[in-house]
Amino acid sequence: MNWTDLNLMPAMPEIVLLSALGIVLLVDLWTSDKNRYITHVLSLLALVAAAAAQWLVWVPQSVSTFSGMYIADGMSQLSKMVMYAATFALFVYAKPYNQVRDMFRGEFYTLTLFALSGMSVMVSAGHFLTAYIGLELLSLSLYAMIALRRDSADAAEAALKYFVLGALASGLLLYGISMVYGATGSLEFASVLANAYDGQANTWLLKLGLVFIVVAVAFKLGAVPFHMWVPDVDQGAPTSVAAFVGTVPKIAAVVFAFRILVTGLGTTVNDWTPMLAILAVASLLVGNLAAIMQSNIKRMLAYSTVSHMGFILLAFMAGAIGFTAGLYYAIAYVVMGLVGFGVLMLLSNEAFECEEISDLAGLNQRHAWYAFLMLLAMFSMAGIPPLMGFYAKFAVIKALLSQGFVWISVFAVVMSLIGAFYYLRVVKVMYFDKATHEQGTGSNTVAKVVLSVNALLLLVWGVMPQSVMEWCLRALENTL
Repeated sequence: MNWTDLNLMPAMPEIVLLSALGIVLLVDLWTSDKNRYITHVLSLLALVAAAAAQWLVWVPQSVSTFSGMYIADGMSQLSKMVMYAATFALFVYAKPYNQVRDMFRGEFYTLTLFALSGMSVMVSAGHFLTAYIGLELLSLSLYAMIALRRDSADAAEAALKYFVLGALASGLLLYGISMVYGATGSLEFASVLANAYDGQANTWLLKLGLVFIVVAVAFKLGAVPFHMWVPDVDQGAPTSVAAFVGTVPKIAAVVFAFRILVTGLGTTVNDWTPMLAILAVASLLVGNLAAIMQSNIKRMLAYSTVSHMGFILLAFMAGAIGFTAGLYYAIAYVVMGLVGFGVLMLLSNEAFECEEISDLAGLNQRHAWYAFLMLLAMFSMAGIPPLMGFYAKFAVIKALLSQGFVWISVFAVVMSLIGAFYYLRVVKVMYFDKATHEQGTGSNTVAKVVLSVNALLLLVWGVMPQSVMEWCLRALENTL
């Protein structure tokens, strides 16, 4: 292959993002602490530029480049736009929080953009090595981000736990990939699939590799029993970092799982379906029951994340209609998670960290609008109509029933009812308990406006889910 044959246009979003990242790094190097807002603005512009590049090179059908290692298709394009928008919103929410926590530095922005680059590569991977490189770029950035607050022992402990477990998961993934290569003689998803269909692959070796790969995917999603890092990271990391780690990478992880399991190892669907069923049932059970016992709201949200990932794994069991529902669920989860963490950030100030459920006591009497936004997030996570979370759960259960998974559907509904308990407890504390202390709020008007728009989307897309569902359906049609 020579340079003239190389088509760089499909990868333009990543090229723009990395170029902008280089500019942010250089500018931040020469920026004093009092002018740090320049880094903030440049990072926002970097995301806008990457989103614009993605919009300009949008393709109606699947296109591959770099010898099949990079794919631009419906699923990758949609997930990138969601990730850019979610990160943009997060930067806006995090600014007042980071300023009073002495975290308003270039490291936060550059590491987040590096993580975003890794996620962009993950979702566009057409090759096992590309997927692995994207995953490592994401993971290494997250390790550093979690330990960003140097004076916090909790953050350092959370980062160390995540690093050790993440390194183990990466090793298992690499081991699984090597087995897939040994079984099929290729690492390109399309070739692996073709060789397996033609009967040229070593079936047993392929299945053994699949086991290791599913474990690594489950770790990245935070599914039981590979969820140990999720509550520790969400509680130990600063809220601005926990908001990022707990939301945006989940989109990338879902598409990453789709790429590997469906487009690469589609012949082993009868082998990975029962594995995902076990992981999903365990995640729903442990996530919901553990969340009930939490008094720290960040830890509660972490366990609820585990249960939500259970729903996404269930969606994977239901074939093409399930993949659409799973992608919709991932988008809904990101929107819900950002609202929940966003309210916690805006209620925190230099003297007060809002992280216990009791810290929200009497919020309605003091800051009624914030209480309403948190109510929307909690009701949506509980799956109460007419919010986005209800339709997401409904779509997954409908997909499961269409494939004959009746008992698992019933179990998912029961778990959702149990889950509603701890979400409603937060609402009860906000609206009916007496305030134990004065709740301050950040004075950033832009953050309040963006958070309000984010929360109201839960209502709009819940009442009119067809628009987002249509995006997911078109994305999938453009992929398969």
